[in-house]
Amino acid sequence: MIAETPGLMDAVRSRFAHVETCPFEGPRIFFENAGGALRLKSVIESSAAYAGYPDNQGRDNPASQALMETIARGKADMALFLNAPGGQCFVGESGTEVLFRLVRTAAFGASAGGQMIGSTLEHPASASAMARWAEATGRPHIRVPHDNATGTVTAEAYRAAVTRDTRVATIVHTSPVTGMSVDVAAVAAVIREIAPECFIIVDGIQHASHGAVDVAAIGADGYALSPYKMFSRHGYGVGWASDRLTACPKEQIVNGPAANWEMGTRDTGAYATFSDVVEYLEWLGARFSDSTDRRTRLEAAAQAIRAHEEHLMRAMLQGVGNLPGLADMPGVQLIGGAAIEGREGVVSLRLDGMASAELVQHLRDNGIRVHIRKNDHYCGNILDPLGLEDCIRVSVCHYNTEDEVRRFLSAMTQAVTKAQQGGD
Repeated sequence: MIAETPGLMDAVRSRFAHVETCPFEGPRIFFENAGGALRLKSVIESSAAYAGYPDNQGRDNPASQALMETIARGKADMALFLNAPGGQCFVGESGTEVLFRLVRTAAFGASAGGQMIGSTLEHPASASAMARWAEATGRPHIRVPHDNATGTVTAEAYRAAVTRDTRVATIVHTSPVTGMSVDVAAVAAVIREIAPECFIIVDGIQHASHGAVDVAAIGADGYALSPYKMFSRHGYGVGWASDRLTACPKEQIVNGPAANWEMGTRDTGAYATFSDVVEYLEWLGARFSDSTDRRTRLEAAAQAIRAHEEHLMRAMLQGVGNLPGLADMPGVQLIGGAAIEGREGVVSLRLDGMASAELVQHLRDNGIRVHIRKNDHYCGNILDPLGLEDCIRVSVCHYNTEDEVRRFLSAMTQAVTKAQQGGD
């Protein structure tokens, strides 16, 4: 585990900007990682450098050739991170836009008729894309219900809804509200068993910073990432499409390369900053593996990250020292249960007797940054079935510490007392 290796946590935190201090508000603990992770300092440096280069791609000069090499390296690093030996990696406007494009291409490339299927656990990025392109292609959009108690959806739940004529299916790897992951390989296997030709698209946006991604093992046709949630920056999304999906007709320049997913000139800095993330994860993985194989190091980093975050989640939910955990605090309602296994860095909750907005402010007054989630077009799929109007989301990453969790639990204990006293 990261915290058990002497000096490693300090080394990790030193590689990120604004770890302990907000540039606008001052000292704070950052527990809003699901809304966007801390940025690597190397990402900030690369962004500035590439933003300043005036040369365009595809020209016969050293500067242009250097840009093309950066793009090629970035795509290779994307494939390495995803463990994608085939298919195409590409950059889009955002993770949401990438999901829309993957789903659209699958919907129009699949055989006519049939149905499109997803789950009620999904973020609206994929759910909205499925609804839009199911309607445009005249197909029903089936939504597999998730389990409110566990905050996830199972392969068997999909099995009950998938038919032989299922043309496109979406799976969310991890819910950004409940924090619970989905066994995407098992879900994909069920879909393939019943509908072998179905296109399968995975939303990995919440998962990517918390564990390894292996599209080869999943057996999917598309995967989407939002780099700003995995230590990079805003302004681009990353997608992967299988050879089968890439062969489908899609928006392209007439007479352009048939396999091209990208239109126009992309920001070379996007590719460079993704390589920065992969380089960082390789560095971290080398602390836990003697292997010189890059993929092995990435997997070692993912295992270390998962173990550290599981420790933080256990402390947050079950308590640490003499501080009770959220699961034992009177009046605290956990969204999607209190399970540790399968949870990836997120706890969403409500506190009886205190409005969620007031709880966010209370934590802010105690130097802790969290976020309110409302029963709206982003989170209504989770909150509405529970009859809730809002909740607060607390989200951690591997650079957070047990001491930060202690300070959060102490502030929550004060909030519980305040709520029990009627806000006095």
